[in-house]
Amino acid sequence: MVHSDSILDRISQRQNPEVYRQEHWQGSFQEYLDIVREKPYVTRTGWQRLYDLVLSYGTYPVEGSKEGRIRYKFFDDPENDGRDAIFGLTKPLMELVNVFQSAAKKYGSERRVLLLHGPGGSSKSTIARLLKRGVERYSETDEGALYSFGWKGEEGEDITWCPMREEPLHLIPNSDRGELLEYLNAENDGEGDRHTVEINGDLCPLCRFMFNQRLEKYDGDWTRVVKDTTIRRVILSEQDRIGIGTFQPKDEKNQDSTELTGDINYRKIAEFGSESDPRAFNFDGEFNVANRGLIEFIEVLKLDVAFLYDLLGASQEHKIKPKKFAQTDIDTVIIGHTNEPEYRKLQSNEFMEALRDRTVKIDIPYVTKLSEEIRIYEKDYNTKRVRGKHIAPHTLEIAAMWAVLSRLEEPKNAGLTLMQKLKLYNGKSLPGFTLDNIEHLRNEAKSEGLHGISPRYVQDKVSNALVANGTATSLNPFMILNELESGLKHHSLIPNDEIRENYRHLIAVVKEEYTDIVKNEVQRAIAADEESLGRLCSNYIDNVKAYTQKETVKNKFTGQSEEPDERLMRSIEERIDIPDTRKDDFRREIMNYIGALSLDGKQFDYKTNERLQKALELKLFEDQKDTIKLTSLVSNVVDADTQVKIDIVKGRLIRDFGYNEESATDVLQYVASIFARGDAKSE
Repeated sequence: MVHSDSILDRISQRQNPEVYRQEHWQGSFQEYLDIVREKPYVTRTGWQRLYDLVLSYGTYPVEGSKEGRIRYKFFDDPENDGRDAIFGLTKPLMELVNVFQSAAKKYGSERRVLLLHGPGGSSKSTIARLLKRGVERYSETDEGALYSFGWKGEEGEDITWCPMREEPLHLIPNSDRGELLEYLNAENDGEGDRHTVEINGDLCPLCRFMFNQRLEKYDGDWTRVVKDTTIRRVILSEQDRIGIGTFQPKDEKNQDSTELTGDINYRKIAEFGSESDPRAFNFDGEFNVANRGLIEFIEVLKLDVAFLYDLLGASQEHKIKPKKFAQTDIDTVIIGHTNEPEYRKLQSNEFMEALRDRTVKIDIPYVTKLSEEIRIYEKDYNTKRVRGKHIAPHTLEIAAMWAVLSRLEEPKNAGLTLMQKLKLYNGKSLPGFTLDNIEHLRNEAKSEGLHGISPRYVQDKVSNALVANGTATSLNPFMILNELESGLKHHSLIPNDEIRENYRHLIAVVKEEYTDIVKNEVQRAIAADEESLGRLCSNYIDNVKAYTQKETVKNKFTGQSEEPDERLMRSIEERIDIPDTRKDDFRREIMNYIGALSLDGKQFDYKTNERLQKALELKLFEDQKDTIKLTSLVSNVVDADTQVKIDIVKGRLIRDFGYNEESATDVLQYVASIFARGDAKSE
């Protein structure tokens, strides 16, 4: 048994006092200038720091992308084990980072409000949360370090720290900044990625008051003034309200702009004698708090109009206007998010024109790629999170499929179904469709992903299904689909009955697709006789080899030379929809693959070629289906020989496809009922 003191010792050993000292460094103004000279990046603006943060995690290319899209690893949330990872939004995230880059280079975007626009549940808040948490961590690193200052008290009094945590270089008089910048940038030749030091803005009201007070005290001796300052490292923290602000609109009657820009501390007026004394002011508004970092406006367009003037000044001029004081410089990234109804109000409201002109809108749609939508649900519903209940194969896939279908627009191409469009978006190749065609499909559907079913709705229904089917050992697709469909009656975000009916229709479409999937799986499980598959594969390869090399095949039974068996080859190829016009290409592809393996000294195995394996399994199933009598499961009259064969198939479903005993039995009975209906129709 591990004792508590042992646990405490382990925790203690993991603490690093040296790291703590670095994060809480304090020094003189002269020492700070030395730091700036060596590490000019410590003077970056909020936008520059945010851009460098995202880049610091690196990038990787997105497969199957015609435009050469890249993915920023930062949005995979590697620091938090992917808990807040953003799935499927590669293009919007690239647009977002492009804005960061433009703002970092001061091309104009730094004077805008960044507006994340999209339907509820599309990850807008998650993106904001990632960025806030990211700048916190980044400020703890050497690469993300930033500094502020405070004023030493007389006779050992406490230091009065700058309430805005502003850049220490603001202490340099305007007339002397040019000379100092020449000194600090002396080693910057304009090449490479060395940061150019700039000084933007002036002292906040409190620091300006303290500065002038000390300047008078020392008869204008600026060097004495800065000796009265202490520089310290700043670690950004949302919880401590340092460099990260969050503002959520309240009821209109209770909205007060002082929540953004700070307010007078009436208790201190008696001490300092005036409302205009900055020492009697609380610089604790969200803009004050967010200086040097970022501020998130939740549902920004619900702000009272009075707030908008503060927002406009903060974005365009990088200034705020606290009560009783002059305009004050701020350095903060402003990120707001809103949904479609609120954004439409913005567009139609002429009083909001100034705000529209000062926003950069980034559309954050729902995911339209099936595999990425599945990942969203797998993050919450997996073996680690869901204990004591098995999630049957395709359960989350089917839920995700329905959600994605609801977000897609009907293709204008008459020969393309909505399900086929979903598969194309998911990377499946269909005859006659290239990457250009798929890109065209996306471009013609401008609002795709900006409507439809939210992932939150699906997640709620998955949770309901897990609880409602408490006695079952597994959760299957039909349990989920039933929950999804029953919930539509009371779904508050469905605007009309027509859309509600369309969602019901899509459930039927998904059921049909699921039927095809499990039929195929059961077929493969029945045909998963490796010895028979090996023989069938060998026979097929012999014939393909002879066909491609224009040779004959030796009959194993008669010993005579015969022409390649075209009927056999096509009976296999047709199982995976290889048309007659493409058979030669497919056969050459197989032979080239075998040849490449041979050059590497490797033996060909059909299991290494997914398409061929599937074709062989389906062919073998057709040859064997009559011997297994799967339909007897429906009548519950199963002879001993058939039961053995069914148990073998069930075992394969469990071993190879991820089922448990209950879900394997369920899926076999479901497929058996389908076959039974098919047999009845054929009679």
